[in-house]
Amino acid sequence: MNSEPSQDQSGFAARTPAARRRCIADIIVSVRVHSQAELQHLLAERGFSVSQGTLSRDLAEMRAYKVHSAAHGSVYVIPEAGAPGQLLQRDAAMSKYHEQLNRRVEQFTVSIRTAHSDVVLQTPPGAAQLLAAAIDDAVLPGVMGTIAGDDTILIATKSESAAQSLAKYLSSLTSGD
Repeated sequence: MNSEPSQDQSGFAARTPAARRRCIADIIVSVRVHSQAELQHLLAERGFSVSQGTLSRDLAEMRAYKVHSAAHGSVYVIPEAGAPGQLLQRDAAMSKYHEQLNRRVEQFTVSIRTAHSDVVLQTPPGAAQLLAAAIDDAVLPGVMGTIAGDDTILIATKSESAAQSLAKYLSSLTSGD
């Protein structure tokens, strides 16, 4: 993986927050990072000098968190990034998000439809953003992102088959299956 800062056409490395976060993700995916100080050092080696506060905010925005494994101690992971310990976090830390998703889908879903690689959910007025947040937090396979209005959610997925699978899964949550 390339963890070097991205370069513009003139050959200068971009030092934007997005480039820094991309570098953070590349590091977490490729190296077992045990602390923010260690991550700060690895970023500096790649040309990013950041304060601890900035690094903390970046990790929070990226939804990075630590998981514990007997073999490696506590390491940072990022949802769906393929980071070391990824399978550990699915069962442990993510279960609360899936429980919340189950409750909110059952409570707020009026209808579920697919259109090509998108899934469209209808909710009661005012409920779309709550349900969309639960979908985002659950980090469901194939989901690229959500857009929520007042009573409608558009879920962009990676493919038409991913949309069909997601719609089927969400439907199963509404019927208590």
